[in-house]
Amino acid sequence: MIGGITWGIGMALMEHTVMSPHYGRILNHNLSDYLIPVQLDVPDIQVQFVEEEDPYVNALGTKGIGELSVVGVAAAIANAVYHATGKRIRDLPITPDKL
Repeated sequence: MIGGITWGIGMALMEHTVMSPHYGRILNHNLSDYLIPVQLDVPDIQVQFVEEEDPYVNALGTKGIGELSVVGVAAAIANAVYHATGKRIRDLPITPDKL
């Protein structure tokens, strides 16, 4: 869950693929040119789970939740930016030049 939340923070604030207008190739195709969040970019995240009885889990009793946690993070950050600044940003990543 923490990894998915971190992924959503990166999606909302940092990650941007730059395409060449002349050749149609991706210009930032490696991790030295593509921004992703690191440990110091993300605040301390506490995750809590609610106990439940689920008769439909697999034989190991586990569920896949990796991508579930990323779903609302970028939208929540965009809403927080809107409430803080009054400006709705609809194009990710949200950067200071868009404000």
